[in-house]
Amino acid sequence: MKNCEYQQIDPRALSVSPSSAQNHLEKKEQRPRRKWEVFPGKNRFFCDGRIMLARQSGVLPLTLGLIVVTCGLFFAFDCPFLVEHLTIFIPVIGGMLFVFVVISLLRTSFTDPGILPRATPDEAADIEKQIDTSGSSTYRPPPRTKEILINQQVVKLKYCFTCKMFRPPRTSHCSLCDNCVERFDHHCPWVGNCVGKRNYRFFYSFIISLSFLTSFIFGCVITHITLRKYSHSTKRHRYHSVLVICFFSIWSILGLSGFHTYLVASNLTTNEDIKGSWSSKRGAEESGNPYSYNSIITNCCVTLCGPMPPSLIDRRGFLSPDEAIPAASASEIELPLFAAKNDTHMVG
Repeated sequence: MKNCEYQQIDPRALSVSPSSAQNHLEKKEQRPRRKWEVFPGKNRFFCDGRIMLARQSGVLPLTLGLIVVTCGLFFAFDCPFLVEHLTIFIPVIGGMLFVFVVISLLRTSFTDPGILPRATPDEAADIEKQIDTSGSSTYRPPPRTKEILINQQVVKLKYCFTCKMFRPPRTSHCSLCDNCVERFDHHCPWVGNCVGKRNYRFFYSFIISLSFLTSFIFGCVITHITLRKYSHSTKRHRYHSVLVICFFSIWSILGLSGFHTYLVASNLTTNEDIKGSWSSKRGAEESGNPYSYNSIITNCCVTLCGPMPPSLIDRRGFLSPDEAIPAASASEIELPLFAAKNDTHMVG
């Protein structure tokens, strides 16, 4: 047998007092946590919670890159010729439109679309009690809808099992961001955010200004090619990429702008229009839109020029020790993992 050497170990090195462990945990939790760090939705936060984006926001850099590259090629290769042969106001107008488009895009992407905070456990329990007491004594589960009157028309409020609350009118739960959004229009991957009550005006100004910018660049490039063709210049316009990009994008942008102009004039959302919420095909006795003011000008002013509602989520607020955490759905609860432990080196 080989000789075994034993080294004496100080027992004090192995013992850890409860007070020292508690002090270690207190030091670890000294830094106050902000609410965006425990936000339950599928969002990403930057600049200490000042900027929020959807978790799937990879298309936003592509959108911004296409706009910057297209305008850069236009300013570099078309504007010098047009300034020389037409007017200096062409790059000025193009620059103003470009700045307005980029600002509208970033404001759409970085603005809270109107996310509703989830119910706390106490609020969720209170709502469950109300549902149970309103249910009948039969074996059927209690109803998960409420009916309210808006302009003499019945509107159903659906219960959100994720946020543990009844959704207010025109509110829908976005499956990509995992949030209930007020006046939910749609989730736009091109801007990397939901479009709702608080950022719809920025989204509309973005697509309208982008339509003007694309049409302006498209017309200027055609003018450049035409003037160079009929002039006796030896140089030719070799950069047709701007023309191709504008040609294939202008139709979709103009169509999208026209569609949302119709929605604004009717005080509708994309979600309501797709579902046909106020269509006569759904069999409703009164199929009119209860949110419409029966005036195009009033609908446009209410949708685009009304006061900006405050954000209902306090992203940069600090968590208090006794603050209740929002109630989580069953799918969000993480169960501990248990693994079988096989001690193969032990012999019975």
